[in-house]
Amino acid sequence: MHLSRLFQRSVRMFGARPALAQGKAPALTYLELDRRVRALAHWLQAGLGLRPGDRVALAMKNSVEYAEAMLAIWHARLCAVPINCKLHPTETAYVLEDSQARLCLVQGDGADELRQASARGRDLQIVDVGSQQWLSAGVGTPAPDATVIDGGHELAWLFYTSGTTGKPKGVKLSHANLVAMAMNFQCDMLAIDETDVLIHAAPMSHGSGLYGVPYWMRGGLQLVPDSGGFDESELFSLLGHYERASFFAAPTMITRMLQHAGNADPALPGLRCIFAGGAPFYVEDIKAAVRCFGPRIAQMYGQGETPMTISALPAHVIGQAVALRDDDLLASVGYAQTSVDIDIVDEQGRPLPPGEVGEVTVRSPTVMQGYWRNDEASAQALAGGALQTGDVGLIDDRGLLHLKDRSKDVIISGGTNIYPREVEEVLLRHPRVREVSVIGAPDPEWGESVVAVVVALEPVGADELNALCLACMARFKRPKRYVFMDSLPKNATGKVLKGELKKRCAVEPMPS
Repeated sequence: MHLSRLFQRSVRMFGARPALAQGKAPALTYLELDRRVRALAHWLQAGLGLRPGDRVALAMKNSVEYAEAMLAIWHARLCAVPINCKLHPTETAYVLEDSQARLCLVQGDGADELRQASARGRDLQIVDVGSQQWLSAGVGTPAPDATVIDGGHELAWLFYTSGTTGKPKGVKLSHANLVAMAMNFQCDMLAIDETDVLIHAAPMSHGSGLYGVPYWMRGGLQLVPDSGGFDESELFSLLGHYERASFFAAPTMITRMLQHAGNADPALPGLRCIFAGGAPFYVEDIKAAVRCFGPRIAQMYGQGETPMTISALPAHVIGQAVALRDDDLLASVGYAQTSVDIDIVDEQGRPLPPGEVGEVTVRSPTVMQGYWRNDEASAQALAGGALQTGDVGLIDDRGLLHLKDRSKDVIISGGTNIYPREVEEVLLRHPRVREVSVIGAPDPEWGESVVAVVVALEPVGADELNALCLACMARFKRPKRYVFMDSLPKNATGKVLKGELKKRCAVEPMPS
């Protein structure tokens, strides 16, 4: 099924319902949004000369224009290329060149910088969504219904990976991939209807934008904060204004909300659910979130290559686990989502029994078509017809998936595998430890040694942390060194940049 057809279905079903709003301003209805989407689609085709399959980049922060552009791109049978608006212009230029984008939509001052960085004589148009050109396009001639035959296989979303191990790769996601993602969301994360609200507090270029799909499929309201992003005070205010509101958040965002709740009313009657994902969510942090906000925390595990869809723990399951002190369930990333088959395999690709550690592989209608213009990487990632996630984990006797780490982050010390997340979970039990990231450092005797980089709420000594580790896990797993920092380096989606930590620890003599 093509996403434009599904949106047209929603317009017929929910025409007078609110569809898109900014802050607390009046919302566009589905009928009004459809009028703008069709006009923008006509402009993309007739005004700019774009043809089915052409790529349109979105180098913007969260905005109502972002949501309109996504729908217009799909109505015109084009492919969206979401770009993190916090990237450097040269990084954005790389994505534009690699994707061979015909158009890039930007906001404000970024247009001039991008024109300079992308001045390579290619056929690239750059349009500011605050310009008169865009404003006029949104009220122009509407395009007719999209004519699509077997359009599910067309590219809808060309998502570039973070590139932590090299140049970013473009993940090819079809309309069918995103429809399958939306169906899994409805089955495994939260059953929604036309009374639900999705707040885009996290970047729409990543998970939050994709979660817009199940919301408009079910007639819900998409809401963009006035700030265009995550602001704790603003978010609390919106959750006091709207009912049945949910949002996607990285664990670091939830931690900031918990800190803000100390000076605000944490009841938040309008909050229905927080969808946590994008980075490890540690047991003690999950407990703190449930204690503060109630059983309204859900968790998902996915990758760009299978968007938002590998495993999940719905909010009521997490709430029960906290009440029953089921830390083993809380330490997992949940059960396989409805259309997903998960296997744990050894180095030869052979399935392993429950309880044994290996690489997580995935088969699902949500799995990507491959990497853009990179057949070799595609063949490696989809070897044997399953997505090779690069994550190390196990499935326990209850069917819960437990992630140990990315395969590249596993520490091998004296020939023994040490999984950083296991050490991080223990250190976070200390009441004065706010954040921690465990990495491997070169060691002439053991190959690698365990280093814990700690952000403390108050001063804490290495002896205290050592005692905690020795009380909870094998001696060989405890850190050989503690490095204390004011904050951990993270990317725009809240993931800790372990590569950056390794560089700092290797180059700078840091206090222990």
